[in-house]
Amino acid sequence: MLHRTPQLAAVDRHVLHEVTVMRRDLRQVVQQSPAKWTADLRRSLTASAIAASNTIEGYRVDPVDVADLLDGEREGVDASEEDKAETLAYQQTLTYIQSLWDVEDFAYSKGLLNALHWMLQGHHHPHRPAGRWRQKPIFITAAGNPHATEYEGPHERYVPHLMGELVAWLNEGDLEADPLVRAAMAHLNLVKIHPWIDGNGRMSRSLQTLLIAREGVLAPEFSSIEEWLGMPGNTWEYYKMLREAGGPMYSPERDTLPWVRFNLRAYHEQSQRVQHRVKRSTDCWIALAEHTERFSLAERQITALHEVAMTGRVRRSRYEKAEVLSNQQAVRDIQALTRTGLLTAVGNTKARYYIAGPAFPPDVLETAHRRHTITGPYQPH
Repeated sequence: MLHRTPQLAAVDRHVLHEVTVMRRDLRQVVQQSPAKWTADLRRSLTASAIAASNTIEGYRVDPVDVADLLDGEREGVDASEEDKAETLAYQQTLTYIQSLWDVEDFAYSKGLLNALHWMLQGHHHPHRPAGRWRQKPIFITAAGNPHATEYEGPHERYVPHLMGELVAWLNEGDLEADPLVRAAMAHLNLVKIHPWIDGNGRMSRSLQTLLIAREGVLAPEFSSIEEWLGMPGNTWEYYKMLREAGGPMYSPERDTLPWVRFNLRAYHEQSQRVQHRVKRSTDCWIALAEHTERFSLAERQITALHEVAMTGRVRRSRYEKAEVLSNQQAVRDIQALTRTGLLTAVGNTKARYYIAGPAFPPDVLETAHRRHTITGPYQPH
């Protein structure tokens, strides 16, 4: 038996409607913007999702460093080798998930879920078996007290049957429910079955992202709530809601409406965050374009300056890939930007990156750092 999808109240349907409108508006903006304008934002959002989801599990890599790792840069990344390995594994998993959004003959299966788990955890195998259901009990300990059990998963002999139920539901269950609600329920059911020895949290968040991606309304980079879940206060509440929704043992009869409401809030607030980031990104690009004549910039050089404005730094190698340049062309462009004072080099050789220099247009930086307010969807307006 799985946790059941709840009936939404009028206030929940109103929040869901607002989320739907925001996501449709975002889709229109993204579709109308030149691909170059949104490319680094997509990469930044993906890096933030990976960094946040790993942070929840105790692996800490700054989103800017995650972006470097995604581009194959390992030197100069301020993280342990373990954290780098976890980041790259999750990147592989998430990249595949994002690629599945438009597969015509797609179907959920036990094999798919185990394969995704192998992508995520295979580097720990066989010390921590990956890509196969657990063969022993699972206990989640309370924070700060390793002897206190906070949650006990279902007996291992029930896992294959429960996962069969979940796969059947993913393909055919509650199809009349909103896809965002189904995605939240998929997350809850997988994390409570806890079918693997390790990696269940990230797999559950990944499954939620996969369901959202399959909805097809908005690119998964703009839809995931993993970044929101990884924010410190939200992470605490995330664990709290999982405890309340699931109880101390596998209890699928419990009320799941509070869990769905928590997710609706996450969708709503993350959609607001992404809207603001998209607007800042677009405004920065337009502002930089207005400075091209003043600094004698080639249009392609805006790509490097835009990334510095939005993320704080750029590497020559990433600029080279983004603009499909030769190594010599990229070096010349970056050197030219450095000579004019638009960029300043930090570090040496392969670890070098570039930040805003003394001549970087202050109006662009002000736009990039523009503040915004997030409104809680369940708060009285």
